[in-house]
Amino acid sequence: MRTRVRKTAHVLERLGLAMAGAASGLFVAALVGTSIVHFTSQAFLLLMMLGGAIGFYLGIDTPQRPFHAGLDGSWDGKIDAPELLSAVGTFLAAGAAFASVGVIVLRHDPHVGWTWMIMTGWVFGVVMQIIAGAIARRRR
Repeated sequence: MRTRVRKTAHVLERLGLAMAGAASGLFVAALVGTSIVHFTSQAFLLLMMLGGAIGFYLGIDTPQRPFHAGLDGSWDGKIDAPELLSAVGTFLAAGAAFASVGVIVLRHDPHVGWTWMIMTGWVFGVVMQIIAGAIARRRR
């Protein structure tokens, strides 16, 4: 019984993360779509939402690599690449979403360079999350 409850809680958590990722993609797409004419379409909105949902579902809460210490208790010095990619990707994607919401709510009209930078940060962040999640799940 306990296992079923834990699995259900884990699925709900992952779906919540996917919804948060989709919402962040929607905010970034809304900002970019109002500033750059080539990205004003429903397909672009859906693509950004789908990318965010996949990135946040896979990239957040990645399984950690087992800790291996030497006989003397020293750390082996290896960096857990998925954990680092996930952390940086989450930071970039969340930062871009936060900036997008701020610009939308405060009704600013940023220079197109800032808009490109926000979109680029979000896309790199989500891609890093997806790669991190794929690597972490592959090594299990």
